[in-house]
Amino acid sequence: MSNILLENFSIRSFFIDTLRNKSQVFLFVAVLTSLFTSQSALAQESFVPNFWDKHERFVKPDMSDVPRLRFLTTTDFPPFNFIDRNKRLTGFNVDLARAICHELGIIKRCQIQALPWDELEGALKKGDGELILAGTAISEESRKIYNFSRPYFHIPGRFVTRQDGGLRDPIYDNLFKKTTGVVTGSAHEAYFSKVFGERKFTTFATRTDALAALQKGEVDAVFSDGLSLVFWLASAASNNCCRFVDGPFLSEEYFGKGLAVAMPKGNEKLKAAMDFALKSINDKGVFTELYLRYFPIGMF
Repeated sequence: MSNILLENFSIRSFFIDTLRNKSQVFLFVAVLTSLFTSQSALAQESFVPNFWDKHERFVKPDMSDVPRLRFLTTTDFPPFNFIDRNKRLTGFNVDLARAICHELGIIKRCQIQALPWDELEGALKKGDGELILAGTAISEESRKIYNFSRPYFHIPGRFVTRQDGGLRDPIYDNLFKKTTGVVTGSAHEAYFSKVFGERKFTTFATRTDALAALQKGEVDAVFSDGLSLVFWLASAASNNCCRFVDGPFLSEEYFGKGLAVAMPKGNEKLKAAMDFALKSINDKGVFTELYLRYFPIGMF
């Protein structure tokens, strides 16, 4: 895989080959809703990641001169931002934006607006918003356009295997003489090739194809992003065939630098405000509450 492909790997990218049309988005939201209502017990067992140094401190800037704070997002990135069955904009990022505003003491001056993905950059440039909270990838190219807050979320790589497949931790040792499915040209193929280079893998055009091969026993495991895999495991499509094994696996080089709030370059006060609010949200347990709400079956 080329360095360009690795650098431009986006948190949103798995929807490119998973959610091809609106009906698939609605199906994904239906799975998410089912998790909210039927998997609450599993939420108590989820491991909640902590992406912050507990010793690091941020100063809260004076926001009294900020007339309003407008977050721009999209509707096509569940469970981070989507339209629910009551036609309301909701999701992890939407609730996170509200939590940020509450932490900064400006909840009455906050707004959240949804736009198509390809209109976000232009809207920010025109001054139609101050922040983008929609899964923008942090890369060398995007840093030329935006300032970013500190990352508040990372999506790990994970292995899934069949319930009766016999694979267990540590995965590297137990993949000896086994075959792992990966998507052709993906960051996960590149990572597997480097880290598990002595282990056999086979490529598939899409994640759906790889998971179908896993169910048929044509491969022993599939390595992909934890977010899409956790919702596949909970969906009817998996037929309760499979489970996570080992991991999670994190790599900024291959899986990106995480989710962060994007903003125009040069506004250091706004960046300081985001970093302070995100760290406070983490320290006060608000991040944990949001994570368990939207990821009742944890990906970590």
